[in-house]
Parts: sequence; structure tokens; C-alpha cells
Amino acid sequence: MTKPRGFEFWRSTLKGARYVVAPMVDQSELAWRLLSRRHGAELCYTPMLHAQVFVRDANYRRENLYSEVNQEDRPLIAQFCANDPEVFIQAALLAQDYCDAIDLNLGCPQMIAKRGHYGVFLQDEWDLLEKMIKLADEKLAVPITCKIRVFPEIEKTVKYAKMLEKAGCQLLTVHGRTKDQKGALTGIASWKHIKAVREAVNIPVFANGNIQHLSDVQRCMEETGVQGVMSAEGNLHNPALFEGCSPPVWEMAEEYLEVVEKHPPCSLSYVRAHIFKLWHHTLQIHQDLREELAKAKNVAGVAEVNRQLKQRCQEEMAKDESEWTRTDLPFPHWICQPYVRPPPKDPNTENGQKAPETKAVSVKRALEDSDGSNDSLSKNKQKKKARNPNKNFCPELKPKYIKCEQCGNPKGNKCVFSLCRGCCKRKAFKEVADCPGHGLRFKTKALKQCNSDTGGGQSNGKPNSQTVSTAVHDPL
Repeated sequence: MTKPRGFEFWRSTLKGARYVVAPMVDQSELAWRLLSRRHGAELCYTPMLHAQVFVRDANYRRENLYSEVNQEDRPLIAQFCANDPEVFIQAALLAQDYCDAIDLNLGCPQMIAKRGHYGVFLQDEWDLLEKMIKLADEKLAVPITCKIRVFPEIEKTVKYAKMLEKAGCQLLTVHGRTKDQKGALTGIASWKHIKAVREAVNIPVFANGNIQHLSDVQRCMEETGVQGVMSAEGNLHNPALFEGCSPPVWEMAEEYLEVVEKHPPCSLSYVRAHIFKLWHHTLQIHQDLREELAKAKNVAGVAEVNRQLKQRCQEEMAKDESEWTRTDLPFPHWICQPYVRPPPKDPNTENGQKAPETKAVSVKRALEDSDGSNDSLSKNKQKKKARNPNKNFCPELKPKYIKCEQCGNPKGNKCVFSLCRGCCKRKAFKEVADCPGHGLRFKTKALKQCNSDTGGGQSNGKPNSQTVSTAVHDPL
């Protein structure tokens, strides 16, 4: 049976989905997807999955996709990060029976993506990307899609999108920000870039960026002509965004916790992170409960903090409106609403006053000084520094890891094969060898077993190779 392509795929398999929940690392898990679908989401993505780990680790596959199969959770697209065509195809083939399409992540701008050389850091390697998409289009039983970020130039972005379409991409999600627009420099996404891509390609396009309310979704579709709109941050702060309503936070939090209980297992770190996002504005006021939430040891502990936050908010609601805790938010802090990231501070102003003319400086957060001064560290790193005063955060002084020759993970410093532990174990087992650096003693154990089986008989001090081979390769 021929797999659907382009608009046929969008209309039949994805059921013409317009409201889309983005792939979010550790945040778009099954429970959150089901909650979002209950409140208007028509299509969801899995969190970004690492193709290499997905191929080699059965537990990773089970925990991140296989155990989450649920008929309510369709249509579903599984997203992978990868930089090797063969590894990507192997992972996609293992996943294709559990989803409706495979997505290649070409948009992640975080440092982990830079170190692993995937996500948006592949956007200049067009030959590699063309090979990956073509191979996926040929080998997979489900369509291949891509999520990209834009180049500063509209023309180059359009050329990039057309290359992916020609290679076999059947649906394109365009995040209207560049590689450098992240963190304090996130800024506004360019819908002009998205519109230009939509007009240039003959496959469905989803837009991503600047989505905080349902009105933004509608305006984006009108201005760009896209088939659907994807939300990440907006969805995390208000999972009812696609319904066009802003319910009290505790309603969404309680419903989410019910789904978590109904569809285990769900990592506590995911649950806690979602509650932090939902209660973000309220926790700026009730900071004592922020600490309690961080210390919660299980879902019941998270639910108790949620109950206390609900009680405090309802007590405040019962007061006269003039006595409510005032914030600069459009709604009371206990209502689901977006978090608007503050713009970068102007380095030439201080306390609202224009500072004397100084040499221009970057608005990015300063890199850590080599002396590890706390003034230059992020809050998270300051906490780590407090726990371990000797911890070093200077990139220049951090040890440089040598990669394993087979898989790219850091190799063991004392490994005799110059491999990571996993690869070393396979090689040592296969070759009946020892690796003291990793504590592997296959040869030593084989010799001992050989001696016990033969009564210690050896010829010229050497064991019989056939006996050693048999001893090691017997079922463990």
C-alpha cells in the first residue's frame, strides 16, 4: 500500500490538524499530550528522541514510545535528532509502527544540540540533510517530516525549504526564529519568513512562534496561509489555549495529575516541571511553596502543594478585588496565561536612567570568568557552587573528552580499546579480553573456568583456545 504524501497525508492521516502541540524535551510526554488533546489540540509530537540511543537501548525505546501506545493519542508524530543517515533510519524503522510519521529535528538551538551536532546546527549541511530525508522517504512506511528554524535571509530560507521538499519531506514546520534567537535573545518570530516558505512549497506547512492565545493562532493562519499552528511555551502555561479559554490554574493542574495517575509511569521530574510552569505567576508571590514543590518526592507531594496553592488563591479571590495581590499581568495570577519573557536589558541604562556613554557590550549573559566569580554565574550554577565550592565552570578549563571510536560518547580514560564502557564491553566479550579500566575480566574468568574444567592442565602455560572460547560464550 502506497503511503500518503503531502496534502493527502495532512488531510487523511493527520485529519487536517490545525492545532498542534510542539515536541518538547521532557515536557510533551503522554500525560501532557492527552491533557492537551482534551482541550483542543488536534496533533501532538513526542518529545525529541535521540536516534542513536533509541537504536541501542531497549529501555529507552520502551520508556519513551513503546509503553505509551494509546488510541486516544493519535495522530502522533515521533521526532528524532540525528546526524547519521543510517542511524536515523534504524531508529525510525523501530518507531514507525507506533506513530503516524517521523520528524527530523532541525530546529533545536540549545548547547546540547551544538555539542551533539544535531538540530539547527545541521542547517548548513544540505548534502547530509538531503541524503537523510531521501533515505527516510524511500525506506519508511510512514511519511517523513521536518521542523526547521529560519535563516536571517528570506531567500535562503525558501531555498532551504524547497531542498527539503525535493528530498522527500512531506510536511514542514517552520519556527520563525533564527539559530541565535534563544534565551534572553529570543525576540519575535518572523511570520514573513513562514509566509514566504508557505508560498514557495507544495507541501503542508505548520507555523511556530509568537503563539500565546487562540487569537494569535487565527491571525497567524490568516497572515501566513499555513495549514496549522504549533505551540510550545503557550501550551505549557495554558493547555486550554486551543480552546480559546483561560481556566483557573488549579483546574488544569488537577486534571493533569489525574491523567498522570491514570497513565503511569510518568517521571516525577516531568510532573514537577509542568506544575512549575502552570503555577509560574503565582509562585512569584507564594515563594515558600515554590521550595516545597521543588522538594516533593512523589506525585502525592506535588498534588499537596497544588492543593495549598489552590486554597491560597481561592482565599484571595474571596476578598474584595481591591485587596488582591497586584501584578502587571492581564489576568489575576491564578488564571492560566502566557509568560512573556522580558526583553534584554539595555546595557546603557541603569535604574531607568541613561548611563554615561560607554563602550558597547553584548546583551547576552556574560560568560563565566575564569576565576569562577559568583557574580558572573547563573542562579542555577551559583547553587551548584554553594554545594561544591571547588566546582569549575570555566569552559576553557573544563576537561576535553575524547570520543569513543565507535559511538561518539566519551571514551573511558583508562580503556585499553579507547572506547566507552558499552562498546568496550561488547568488544571485550567478543574477543575474550580484559579491560582493567572498565573493570571487565572476560579473559581472566575464561582462564579460571578453563582451569577448573581441565583440572588446571595447560600446555606451555597457555590455555586451550577452543576451551576458552566455549567457556566464555556459554549462556551467562
